[in-house]
Amino acid sequence: MSHLKIKLLSIISIAFCLVISPFNSWAADKDVKYVAITAIVEHPALDNVRKGVEDELKANSYINGENLKLQYQSAQGSSANAAQIAKQYAASKPDVIVAIATPSAQALAATTKTIPIIFTAVTDPVAAKLTPSWQPSKTNITGVSDALSLDAQIDMILKIKPEAKSIGYVYSPSEINSTIVLKQLQQRLAKHDIKIISVPAQRTSDIPTAARSLKGKVDLIYTTTDNNVISAYESLVKVANEAKIPLIASDPDSAARGATAALGMSYYDLGRQAGKMVIRILNGEKAGDIAPQVGEVTQLVINPKAAEKQGVTLSDEVLQMAAKIID
Repeated sequence: MSHLKIKLLSIISIAFCLVISPFNSWAADKDVKYVAITAIVEHPALDNVRKGVEDELKANSYINGENLKLQYQSAQGSSANAAQIAKQYAASKPDVIVAIATPSAQALAATTKTIPIIFTAVTDPVAAKLTPSWQPSKTNITGVSDALSLDAQIDMILKIKPEAKSIGYVYSPSEINSTIVLKQLQQRLAKHDIKIISVPAQRTSDIPTAARSLKGKVDLIYTTTDNNVISAYESLVKVANEAKIPLIASDPDSAARGATAALGMSYYDLGRQAGKMVIRILNGEKAGDIAPQVGEVTQLVINPKAAEKQGVTLSDEVLQMAAKIID
């Protein structure tokens, strides 16, 4: 065979490989599932949600890099970033998208009406206009709420500070979860003759100033699962310690960061619960046929050292109620 013929056959062979290789790649990847996760910001509670989702996938034999493509992006606290991530995910067409926290879920809901969306760490999906009700939506959206019993929160507050007559509330007015909780707290606390003094903090840098404005006006500060506040929780703790104002939280991870006590959802278990929904969709169910759920695991975490710094003495009853006591 001549040198020219050999060269020609080599070119044909290379061209043939280039033509068929995409199909071989597709054939190899057709059983790989693609799950995309996004969160509005990174902080311990939301990070635990993501870990819970990922661990649930592993527990069901979905291994990243083998039969699973797993992608994660944080919006770094920016609604504009959340909208951009939503567009990127919609274009890449995952099998399921997990949206952690309300702003990320709302951005995705506005971007795609076909790709299944599982929201989580959303307090009220109906008020956030993610679902029309708590029944199966018949849309592409379902998920797991982190809604808590406010009566249980108030009961805990009164056990820790029985003489409380005024409660401070630092929140981000742009977070619908926080504004909903504020209204509900005002209604419920009025029955106990307790007033709530709310102070908006639109940016994380506003939180110390907002907290200082409560000095001398409140008996304690209550924080909900406001992503803006939780992202800068240490700055709030610093003010609470200086002013001797007890911090009571609805995010268990906040106790380790300096709250006196926190009664709230286990965000890791919330992630596992959302992960179970992801598995159901990967197995063929439709998001719109699955009713939204509420997180199933709550826990009380106590931080005695923080309580001492914030000028409050914890009763034996409260300590005995704790699922976890921070050393």
